[in-house]
Amino acid sequence: MPLQSIDDPKQHPTNSGWAPFALGFRPFFLAAGLYALLMMALWLLVLRGSLHVGSLSPLVWHGHEMLFGFAVAVIAGFLLTAAQNWTGIRTPSGPPLAALFLLWLAGRLSFLIPGLPAGLVALIDLAFLPVLALTLAWPIMKAKQLSNAPFPILLLALTVANALVHLDGLGWTAGTAKTGLHLAAYVVVTIIVIMGGRVIPSFTDNKLRTRARRWKTIEWLVPVATLSALLAVLIAPNSLVTALFAAIAAGVHFTRLAGWYTRKLWSEPLLWILHLGYAWIAFGFALLALSAAGIDAAAGSSLHAFTAGGIGALTLGMMARVSLGHTGRMLEPSPVITWAFVFINLAALIRVVVPLFFPAAYSQGMTLAGLMWMAAFGLFAAIYTPILLRPRVDGKPG
Repeated sequence: MPLQSIDDPKQHPTNSGWAPFALGFRPFFLAAGLYALLMMALWLLVLRGSLHVGSLSPLVWHGHEMLFGFAVAVIAGFLLTAAQNWTGIRTPSGPPLAALFLLWLAGRLSFLIPGLPAGLVALIDLAFLPVLALTLAWPIMKAKQLSNAPFPILLLALTVANALVHLDGLGWTAGTAKTGLHLAAYVVVTIIVIMGGRVIPSFTDNKLRTRARRWKTIEWLVPVATLSALLAVLIAPNSLVTALFAAIAAGVHFTRLAGWYTRKLWSEPLLWILHLGYAWIAFGFALLALSAAGIDAAAGSSLHAFTAGGIGALTLGMMARVSLGHTGRMLEPSPVITWAFVFINLAALIRVVVPLFFPAAYSQGMTLAGLMWMAAFGLFAAIYTPILLRPRVDGKPG
């Protein structure tokens, strides 16, 4: 049976009025931008001692919501949109997409409802990722695109990581919350490495008429080096073996990035934000090597190079570009969004550098980094909310 064309107008909702659930990127990117802003504001209040939120400890709650709330929303929006392009098979839109989005939202709200039993919070929150994995697996398997099969598998790995956090929060295990958060961060990094390898060089070449260099050996080493380093740090965070694997991963990713590089990209904000975001991933591996070799101060900086830098910058850049392209707009961001890109990188820089070199200014640095993060995603929400809620400007579905 031939694959159903995604361009069949009979298979799409109307293009008139509002279109918040016309395609997966719309509700999830909008929610991710707003949630990144809200969660950082709440976290700064928690740091000041002005607020207590959720059934988890403050640090665990902060890490959990940034990963399973914010980052997972971006991943969901991107994969639901990309899978339709990859397979030619419609992914959920309209009421089914709204139901999937509400499942994600229920997990977020459950933490904020006072008195809700922790077990119920866990069940609600754990439901989203398996459903998303199945939703993506169906078109991928129907189209027999085994090259995309790792994405549902990685979503199930995120489910395991989430379960480790909740089991610790329920008191059924001891110390698994930290393991779960680190596992989640590294799974998200792996997803970003796969996505980045596909889209960053192609976006760069298409826009600048260049030709990125891809070395077969490096492309083969990327998944091997990445997974080896991340598994090693989970098993033996302080060992010379882990330091070696992490150093190799850093070298592989920096080399890969160098092959994509052209000086022309600095004239295109939608490109340099992606290249800088990937550079934060490579830098995270370099710091991970230092941490594993015994430089304790590098441990937190490595984690936040991955999260605040790599995840923060790449998700912001991808949301900005995908939202323009899939709403029929020119790939030219507002100057305001260029400032958002600057702010997200400053937030990451402060979060990584201050603990390493200015530990006495830790509290002030965390506040400043948080404000920079809020500025970045606040600007995104201000500019992109009407874009994500309104139909495509070219009248096409999606």
